Amino acid sequence: MQQQHPIDYPAVRSAVAQLARETGRKIWTLRQQQQLVVETKGKHDFVTQMDKLSEQILVEALEKIVPQAGFIAEEKTRTLRSDNLNWVVDPIDGTTNFIHAMPPFAISIALMEKEQVVVGVVYEMSRDELFEASLGGGAALNGKPIHVSQTRLQDALVATGFPYNEFSRLDDYIASLRFFMENAAGVRRIGSAATDLAYVAAGRYDAFYEYDLKPYDVAAGCLLVSEAGGKLADFSGGSNYIFGREMVAAADSAFQDFLGAVKKHFSRQ
Repeated sequence: MQQQHPIDYPAVRSAVAQLARETGRKIWTLRQQQQLVVETKGKHDFVTQMDKLSEQILVEALEKIVPQAGFIAEEKTRTLRSDNLNWVVDPIDGTTNFIHAMPPFAISIALMEKEQVVVGVVYEMSRDELFEASLGGGAALNGKPIHVSQTRLQDALVATGFPYNEFSRLDDYIASLRFFMENAAGVRRIGSAATDLAYVAAGRYDAFYEYDLKPYDVAAGCLLVSEAGGKLADFSGGSNYIFGREMVAAADSAFQDFLGAVKKHFSRQ
């Protein structure tokens, strides 16, 4: 049996960061030069030729960076998954924003080793902001270290995402919105979960929660948050937040109160 060499996380992080920035700049330039062709994948769920092109560029390059890795990619350019290493790719997170040329919209790339994210990169195109992290290597924005805030829940700026086609939990969600409007410093919804998590990691937001998430929306951002000193959980406080379709992320100073509030409002689920 051929021996598997350990992955050099910092080297992979550097290569993926460069790829994300180069691809993002190309896609954003093309977006401003060409008319978009918009297709509908489902209710309120769109894809453009730029999503497909971005994923094709990314997948072909990622196959060379870690050839043994499989893929979990939103547009299914590659569908073969590995038992050990997998790339988790969102070619444009925030497609609806991208269609309307309304920031933010981001490329999100993670490398997972079994259930652990080991490299995470989020590149927000409109502001040329590159967020990157590797397991044990900290998180950075455009090369400078970042850290979560140190804010209590009552002073927290909370980010969220509105449900767009899964409305079975809408009453609980609206109740949670009311609670945070009344008991935190403010609530924001910008339309890109990958960017939301990057902003938590950078201390711009203090907390984030959303449900009906996909792994390619959040995998890279989860590593950014944890490497920046934050905490993550699913709505019940467990660890199934990448594939469990629901997540809370927050600065350590606000995490327990924030998680408790989310648990309370979604306890019927």
